[in-house]
Amino acid sequence: MLRFVFGRLVAVVPVLFVVSCVVFLILRLAPGDPAAVIAGSSATTADIEQIRAKLGLDRSLPVQFGIWLGQVLQGDLGYSYFLNKPVAELIAQRLEPTASLAIGTIVLAVLIAVPLGALAAWRMGGWIDRALSAVSVAGFSIPVFVTGYVLIYLFSIQLDWFPVQGYRPLGGKDGLSGWARHLILPWAALSIIYVALIARITRAAVSEALTEDYIRTARAKGVSEQAVLVRHALRNAAVPIVTVIGIGIALLIGGVVVTETVFAIPGLGSLTVDVVLNRDFPVIQGLVMFFAISYVLINLLVDLSYLVLDPRIRY
Repeated sequence: MLRFVFGRLVAVVPVLFVVSCVVFLILRLAPGDPAAVIAGSSATTADIEQIRAKLGLDRSLPVQFGIWLGQVLQGDLGYSYFLNKPVAELIAQRLEPTASLAIGTIVLAVLIAVPLGALAAWRMGGWIDRALSAVSVAGFSIPVFVTGYVLIYLFSIQLDWFPVQGYRPLGGKDGLSGWARHLILPWAALSIIYVALIARITRAAVSEALTEDYIRTARAKGVSEQAVLVRHALRNAAVPIVTVIGIGIALLIGGVVVTETVFAIPGLGSLTVDVVLNRDFPVIQGLVMFFAISYVLINLLVDLSYLVLDPRIRY
């Protein structure tokens, strides 16, 4: 297993290199000039060229890429053009809100979707199964920002149960209650699509497991239906369920950007929107590298979890 882990970690290097090359070229070849944005509308051509020289944007693309890559290999992601702060510091400052939103969304989605999908498979064709189909269609069809605005209107404006927007740190003066109250609506808005996704995969995997011979053997031995569902069917269907949960975590990258914008959460998603609008190259590249590394590590953890869930799997 250690050989497999080492091999996967080594394979990350070329993946990150290709990602960095693609992002670097897309940013540089896209229309717009960050030097002109920094200089303002009243700046002269000489002012813009001076800023370009200061930022190193007047050099050739291979030279710019080589300088940036050398800094990354030394652990330096560079400085923001507009915020004048280290990129690593900006990411660290915005990490807690995004991590709170993403982890809470996945936990909520799993706690709802896995039991719902298992019950739908156990009572296939019943009202739970039909309700799951309706919820899945709605979850996949309605955009996250629409769900967010509807929740804000109902529970924040009409009922005044939760704050409209904003975020409170977990270690702030409001403590756990303030942190949770500001995240309940974002969790709900973002988790709907993941509930639909995970529940449908759980239903399909459990329904297939319920047709296997070992299920008939367990029932013939007098094992209760609840034990058959949980200990045999759901346990043997865990591999595809964990796989789709890992995919859902990767898809959270896009959902977090929209949700943080709707609920004014100062996380990595809102930071991404700001730096893209300002064409802040170092921050965009640092964020992409951070998301890419996170995605690769999540996939590695999912692969390793197969060893625990299915002893037959060996790397």
